[in-house]
Amino acid sequence: MHLSVNIDHIATIRQARKASEPEPVLAALLAEQAGAHGIVCHLRGDRRHIQERDLKLLRETIKTKLNLEMAATPEMLDIARKVKPDVVSLVPESPNEVTTQGGLDVIGHKKHLLAYIPQLKKAGIRVSIFVDPDRPQIEACRQVGVDLIELNTGKYAEARKDRDRQKHLEEVKRAAALARSLGLEVHAGHGLDYHNVRPIVEIEEITELSIGFAIVARAAMVGISQAVKDMLALLTR
Repeated sequence: MHLSVNIDHIATIRQARKASEPEPVLAALLAEQAGAHGIVCHLRGDRRHIQERDLKLLRETIKTKLNLEMAATPEMLDIARKVKPDVVSLVPESPNEVTTQGGLDVIGHKKHLLAYIPQLKKAGIRVSIFVDPDRPQIEACRQVGVDLIELNTGKYAEARKDRDRQKHLEEVKRAAALARSLGLEVHAGHGLDYHNVRPIVEIEEITELSIGFAIVARAAMVGISQAVKDMLALLTR
């Protein structure tokens, strides 16, 4: 199981004071040195955390894989084609949300995505979609031509009752099996932490997890390198 570390919240701390530190690019390099298999960042339209400067420096410095989360807008298409991340993950974006609230409505945006995705692939960028574990949406992902998907584990992670958690875990399992049967590479993420990640790790079809907040929160106590190593230890199958 691979781990990609999302560094958005390192940038959130920096932007809270409009300061020059902490440096998200340094956090990414330390995460790599600790064993992370990739780095994820979300360049939002409102630039609330990651800045274009960060994205450019990440592309120049990291040695593993750069995954750029972004909305499917003309502005972001231009940026992605210039920077050329290894993967672009298309996500929904709302100006008033604290963080991404759910998967992209692929069915509702199918016409737009059918025109948008080929432009990224033409630039040599692999394309992913952050999607809820919902059969019609996953089938639509295959129809719009993405290379992989990231299943939204938010409902599983946020469930407080055992029966609800198990219900949402089964949804993720079924979704992962479906996606793999359609020829899609399957990743997962959202809300995963050191306490709830193991059942997701055990889903055979999922090959990579994207985790950010939990690692950054632990890093505030033990440092980014140790926080990444602690998570990697939980991802061993």
